[in-house]
Amino acid sequence: MKIKGGLSGYTSWGAVVAAVPRSTPGGHRDPPSGSVAPNGDPLLAARFSVPVPPGTFVRRPRLTERLSQGVEGPLTLVNGPAGAGKTLLVADWVAAGGPQGPVAWLTVEPEDNGPGVFWTYVLESLRRHGLASPDGIGSPARPGEVDHSLLTRLAARLSRCPQPLVLVLDEFDRVATSAEVAEELQFVLRHAGGGLRLLIISRTEPLLPLHRYRAAGEVTEIRGADLAFCPEETAELLGRHGMALSDDGTRALTERTGGWAAGLRLSILAAQGADDPEVFLKDFEAGRSTLADFLLAEVLDTQPAGTQDLLLRTSILEQIHPGLANALTGREDAEPILVALQRANAFVQAIGHSWYRLHPLFAEILRVHLRVRHPGLEPELHRRAARWLSEAGLLAEALPHAADAGDWEPAVNRFIDELAIGRLLTGLDAERLDELFARMPPDASGPAVDLVRAARELARHDIDRGLGHLRRAEEHLPTDERSGSAALRLSCALLRVLAARTTGSADLAEAAARDMAAAERALPAERLARHPELPALMLADLGSAQLWAGRFDAARSTLSAAVRVDSGAETAFPRHECLARLALIDFLHGWPGRAETHAREAVAEAERSGLSPEARTGVAQLVLAAVAIDRDDLAAARTHLEHAASSRVPHDPVAAAGLPLLRSRLLLARGKPRAALRILEEGAHLPAVVEPSPWVNDRTAVTMSHAYLADGRPQAAREVLRAEGSTGPESLVAAARARIATGEGEAARDLLAALPTGHGEGPAITVRALLARAQAADALGDDSEAQRLVARALSVARPERLRRPFLESGPWLRRLARRRPPLTQGHEWLSASLAGRPPSAAVPDDGPAPPTEPLSEREHEVLERLAQMMSTEEIATDLYLSVNTVKTHLKSLYRKLGATRRSEAVRRARELHLL
Repeated sequence: MKIKGGLSGYTSWGAVVAAVPRSTPGGHRDPPSGSVAPNGDPLLAARFSVPVPPGTFVRRPRLTERLSQGVEGPLTLVNGPAGAGKTLLVADWVAAGGPQGPVAWLTVEPEDNGPGVFWTYVLESLRRHGLASPDGIGSPARPGEVDHSLLTRLAARLSRCPQPLVLVLDEFDRVATSAEVAEELQFVLRHAGGGLRLLIISRTEPLLPLHRYRAAGEVTEIRGADLAFCPEETAELLGRHGMALSDDGTRALTERTGGWAAGLRLSILAAQGADDPEVFLKDFEAGRSTLADFLLAEVLDTQPAGTQDLLLRTSILEQIHPGLANALTGREDAEPILVALQRANAFVQAIGHSWYRLHPLFAEILRVHLRVRHPGLEPELHRRAARWLSEAGLLAEALPHAADAGDWEPAVNRFIDELAIGRLLTGLDAERLDELFARMPPDASGPAVDLVRAARELARHDIDRGLGHLRRAEEHLPTDERSGSAALRLSCALLRVLAARTTGSADLAEAAARDMAAAERALPAERLARHPELPALMLADLGSAQLWAGRFDAARSTLSAAVRVDSGAETAFPRHECLARLALIDFLHGWPGRAETHAREAVAEAERSGLSPEARTGVAQLVLAAVAIDRDDLAAARTHLEHAASSRVPHDPVAAAGLPLLRSRLLLARGKPRAALRILEEGAHLPAVVEPSPWVNDRTAVTMSHAYLADGRPQAAREVLRAEGSTGPESLVAAARARIATGEGEAARDLLAALPTGHGEGPAITVRALLARAQAADALGDDSEAQRLVARALSVARPERLRRPFLESGPWLRRLARRRPPLTQGHEWLSASLAGRPPSAAVPDDGPAPPTEPLSEREHEVLERLAQMMSTEEIATDLYLSVNTVKTHLKSLYRKLGATRRSEAVRRARELHLL
């Protein structure tokens, strides 16, 4: 089967010649049999006819509207690779009545490089539409030249037309190298005034002065990226062929073909006979299909031998640099070849800064052809690519090639020597590197290999396996002072800090941090400067271990230093994590306003960096939930807890311990003390290797004590605190309240007198201490002291809107407020609470919580492009983001909008007036 016929019109002209009617849409007949070109050849009638789109053609209004707008100006270019659907797009627009005035169509042939032949055909196309008479203009006499006066008469004739003429020149790339034709065409277009609208269909740019048209805003361009099908258009094309795929299958087919019309059409035709088209297309070997035949015939085989060799060898690359291409070919001519291929729309795309990319389907087919023409060459090409990229400092790009060449141990040694171990733990490359090193064979050995394996396991939270690999690496570390040895020691120390943080050992983390600092002193400063993620990770892990151990001052200093290490995506997660932990320290010290600020900064950092919900720490949402509970905003607290539960809670000791604590506090606030106790008694599910945290144990005991008091069991409330033995301010307050409940008012007052002061306790702790003292005074009958202390508590609580401490104080406070109404004057924010009516709406036991998380600015930008039916790749290009970052934003969008598909997300956004 011939390829063009198989495309059913998705290539330009050859597919439909046999089906073209013998007259134009306007009813004009073929020219008289004596009509000939200046070279003596008869004029071919088929070249004047508008191609007829097949029944499976997909009309795309987003493009035809641009054509209609384009012909309002002098010049429109439809420019794209072979099989992109250029010709049929314009033909369908013409047939559907898109142009407002008359249309003349000419399919250009290579013989038209002679201006006389070209203009003979142009004039004949015009005559067929009654737009020019032979007597008034004349005809060229010789094939190779045209009388300038003929062009002047033509331009004058067109300038007098009552309506502008649209002249379509299809396959204009066949005469693209003719400067004479381009110059003459520009002359006619300029002097015809508004009488001529030129629409050029071409694989390459014409030699017209496009810079002038662009500067004047007088050219409309439809490029290859515009012609590419989006998933919705692919779905319609599938439907016209009687086939349907899932949304994921449709997107995958669109991405694999790059939206290339011919590729889509041939893939669909190949799948029509399959039992399961979706599985067939997933496993479809494009390199051995009519797709390969088409691309090899239309693109590869038309190129000179040197160009073919370059294309085959560079097909192993994701991105091509002229220097890298020269390294693969052994020649020095890559740059002009790549420039020419890009200009010719030969499935080579310039992506900036002298880098290029092959169309993914073309590259896939070329790789198959490479193995046929040069069996066994691929490993050597990968080896050369790895060497060039490594020497260029592009280690992440070099590693896959080293792996494909089978050079694992040298590649891993270079990876460690370049201090890239942190890239396995954070940043845009982490997932890709993890997948790459998963391919490493079991027989690969050496300390660098063990360190990479340890990093992978610790990043996946497999502590036992990670520590095993780390111990094996430490046993084989060299003892000399070479730079390579220092890189091994630094990587080892970094992983020991991570392991210590995971097990909750601040002592081990601090020792490992000192070892890392010693290793840094033996390394070049410029190499360290290239890896800001290393100090960011070390400080984040060290600060987390110190926080877990209750060394709050040291943790605050360490975490603040980590936040100051700002280097974009590579340090985004450590920054997000450290901000969340700083928020927790603020909250534990009783400063809810500061805690909320830090927590929201942590959430904003995650949104800005495109971190998926499951990749976030969860601590920021826990802090926001805790602040909301203190302010008695229980609906918001529940929503924050749900967000926290969807993040990395199981693998973060702080979050894993904090989640049950906050859930129990929420239940207690809703008047369910026994349910709160059940959660606390189950405890956090932490690995056995994790050391206990003093402040977690203390907070757990305090919350259990409050729950026992609320359940009417004051003795149990005292016992749980005595068992823990904590002497912190909140524990003393809880113990005093328990003593008051058992009738020991004086003992409670003496206990509260021992409360430490001057340790930076914030308003949340101060308010609870004041209320406990007031309760003790009230129990001992000292009404004036109780009023004075409550008044102070109200004054301290007001700026932070701390309602929960008053609600959890018990009925004595409401009785006091009823006895002394002036006490609550000026505190309307709390009056309902003191009256026993919580200001927040009741939270239902079941049903989804209302969404409270707004879209980030970046998510709004992604949503707008989603509504424009742009593909993931197009959104990434438009916003200068990676495809993975766009996918992360899409996941977050779907989560926030409660959607599972892009169409559902757009519909929901419109309902919420977000678009």
